[in-house]
Amino acid sequence: MSNKEIPKDYDFKKEKVWEQKWEDENIYKYIGDGSRPRYVIDTPPPYPTGSIHLGHVLNWVYIDMNARYRRQKGHDVLFTQGWDCHGLPTEVKVEETHNINKNDVSRAQFRQYCIDLTTDNIAKMKSQMRAMGYSQDWSREFVTMTPEYMRKTQYSFLKMYDEGLIYQGIHPVNWCPRCQTAIAFAEVEYSDNTTFLNYVNFPPAVEDSYEDIASSQKSGKQADPKDEGILIATTRPELMSACVAVVIHPEDERYTHLLGKYVEVPLSHQKVKIIADEEVDPEFGTGAVMICTFGDKTDVSWVQKYDLEIINAIDEAGKLTAAAGRYEGMDLQSCKKQTIEDLDAEGYLLKQEQVDQNVGQCWRCKTPIEILVKKQWFVAVRDLIEKTKTAADEMKWVPEHMKSRMVNWADSMEWDWCISRQRIFATPIPVWYCKDCGKVILPDVEDLPIDPTVDKPKHACECGCEEFIGEEDVLDTWMDSSISPLSIAGWPDEDYVNHFPSNIRPQGHDIIRTWAFYTTLRCLALTGQKPFDDIVINGMVFGEDGNKMSKSRPEFVVGPEEVIEQYGADPLRTWAANSVPGSDVIFDWKDIKHGYRFLNKFWNAFRFISMQIFDEEVSYEDVKDNFGPLDLWILSKLNNLNKTVDQAFADYNFADTITSIERFFWHDFCDEYIEAVKYRLYTDVSDESRRAAKYTLRTVVETCLKLMAPIAPFFTEEVYQYFADESIHTTLWPEVYEELISEEMETKGETTVELIDEVRRFKSASKIPLNAELAEVNVYTSDEDLVDVFNQFDADIKGTLKINDLEISSGKPEVHEKIIEVEPDMSKIGPTFKGDAGKIIGYLKSTDIDEIGSVLEENHELTIGEIVVPEDMLNIKKEIVGASGKKVDILQSENLDMIVEVIR
Repeated sequence: MSNKEIPKDYDFKKEKVWEQKWEDENIYKYIGDGSRPRYVIDTPPPYPTGSIHLGHVLNWVYIDMNARYRRQKGHDVLFTQGWDCHGLPTEVKVEETHNINKNDVSRAQFRQYCIDLTTDNIAKMKSQMRAMGYSQDWSREFVTMTPEYMRKTQYSFLKMYDEGLIYQGIHPVNWCPRCQTAIAFAEVEYSDNTTFLNYVNFPPAVEDSYEDIASSQKSGKQADPKDEGILIATTRPELMSACVAVVIHPEDERYTHLLGKYVEVPLSHQKVKIIADEEVDPEFGTGAVMICTFGDKTDVSWVQKYDLEIINAIDEAGKLTAAAGRYEGMDLQSCKKQTIEDLDAEGYLLKQEQVDQNVGQCWRCKTPIEILVKKQWFVAVRDLIEKTKTAADEMKWVPEHMKSRMVNWADSMEWDWCISRQRIFATPIPVWYCKDCGKVILPDVEDLPIDPTVDKPKHACECGCEEFIGEEDVLDTWMDSSISPLSIAGWPDEDYVNHFPSNIRPQGHDIIRTWAFYTTLRCLALTGQKPFDDIVINGMVFGEDGNKMSKSRPEFVVGPEEVIEQYGADPLRTWAANSVPGSDVIFDWKDIKHGYRFLNKFWNAFRFISMQIFDEEVSYEDVKDNFGPLDLWILSKLNNLNKTVDQAFADYNFADTITSIERFFWHDFCDEYIEAVKYRLYTDVSDESRRAAKYTLRTVVETCLKLMAPIAPFFTEEVYQYFADESIHTTLWPEVYEELISEEMETKGETTVELIDEVRRFKSASKIPLNAELAEVNVYTSDEDLVDVFNQFDADIKGTLKINDLEISSGKPEVHEKIIEVEPDMSKIGPTFKGDAGKIIGYLKSTDIDEIGSVLEENHELTIGEIVVPEDMLNIKKEIVGASGKKVDILQSENLDMIVEVIR
């Protein structure tokens, strides 16, 4: 019970006070002693950009609501925060900040620059997270660039290497010329583009002997461009210098006579063989395709299938090599333009036509990717595909349909996962190579983490050599983040099994094919188990214009700090809560304002009733036999609300939580119950009735606070301080009183509320103050059940509406119209009766209105001597009177079988 003075307005600026208090008291700390059931959250480790955006807000509000709810349900919640530090954007930012190239300084110095930038960015984002009210246990924070975490990543590498799941090989890889590093297929994004399909004649090779051609592809006389050979339609003419074959469909009658023959590649003049493959689409272009090394994944497949030559025409920077001949040193776009001009000038280009294409690009810098043959490290993904799909089936997906994204991605995996990157700021690949024999040398586990460019092996190679070359490539950042549930659990320490698998993985749908897929695959490889039980997917955030918020459109981007400054964090959290997992969410300021208004409505209601609910202690046992019918109505709805919100949180159906609470508290409690209960607080009623009302008011507010606590932690903490000295976030979920749940009382209560609302609307429309008394109200209905309901609730109806005399009757009211005023319509009487108009006026003034009314109702005209005045020349005012003869207002309900007669 509180004696504190409650401010008139809720001050959201006090969020900072609670933020600090929670941190000082460490109330979200994971205990881990087994005294309570554990609940482990595999938290997304964001990339430390230095600023959280609304997508982060949406994701982490989901996580935080769930964490807070689970604590209230009695769980010991392990809610950590991690940071996925390694990435190319940091290296680029460091180069910009220090005006250097990464090779201008030592690897150690460049890495330190990256660490300093990342450390600063993490501090900024942690501050923003705390301002949002997120309840992480910061004592368990993990940072992927620390030695502790890199040890785990490197250990996972060694373990998978020993089991043959990681290997080194020379293979085609996706390559970003801008980032100058290999990237995995999961890091390739696709965008629509319009380009030209170039129809190019590949003339027949002129050599007499195809055997000579096969042994020396550029020997002999060049073909005449005008000689009809085979027509190739290509969008990538700049790769013709890397053409190693032409392929057709084996049943394409246009070309089957050419199978086994050779054509000459325009401009570069190598001679290539025409082969057949069923993968060729005879309907696209000309039905004949040049195989280049490499234009796309199909080229790779054909080269491997037919053991074709590999010509490396593109280097790591996206420039043409010496293999491109006259185009050596040109970038790809310039080369394409020049190649088309040369094809046209030399007579090879027959025509062009526009075509839509889907271009693969680097997800970081959006540069179109190329396929290069490189020596890289790979995870043998295809060995684990079926296990990964089985694990996906064992998880609960919210929403369910998101599972298909991961399964479909797994089914589409044609290449293994390239995990080596040509960067500096990342976890080093922990291997050396013997300088003499080239053997891969691994470190001892107890020596991890190691940097092979700095550290040396402890033992000589088996060949006796003691000189080693350290691996300079580093690991893909997904190799770090894909072991997050293992790291959170304490792996590789033996007791990690107590916290693994995680109970839940919350994440965005945009990284299902990366983080969800890689985590599942890696945890299966390292433990044989799925990484988590449930996976809850959030959507993306779109601006008010309906497009995804993006740095490329800064005018439509809203930062969380902007919202917090104007309205506080809780309205932003209610916006996020009012969404459906898996669906994209539009940010609209009106939703923020609505959440802000609701919290203020709650505050005002709480402040209004506070003078009643804190003046004495009232327990359930004290009042359970004295509840009035409206108490039972609101308490039944409250306990059903408790069950609804409880189940919605358990099912991750967050929108149902906030909308159900708002609807109940704003409409049922504030608009109906509080108004209905005022008379029991301020008028002469029994102490038992007053105490029952006080208990009900307090119970509703306190219960709603606890139901709202996961959604609006700052607001609920601020209000709850008036109820108890403890934090609301250390309390348990409110108890459900099943004995108070009554469908019958809820139905009766809704019916009574409808009657009360009908009369209140009448008062408002008639400009009658809501607290003004009504002399008499008579309710008529032909429904005997309604009669019983209104008689049961008659005290609340009378008290709420300030009715002196209330009667509930069967049947219909006896009412009729009565004339109360008659005035001459001079616009008609003057012109018609002229000099006799005065007689008419005099009669109306001198004669009793009841007599005039009686004559008009019977004859519809007045006879004054010899003058007859029709009814339509008079302005007649009437009123409705009841059986008592008193004036009444009649209200007809649209929803209930009742007519209400009001006597003011």
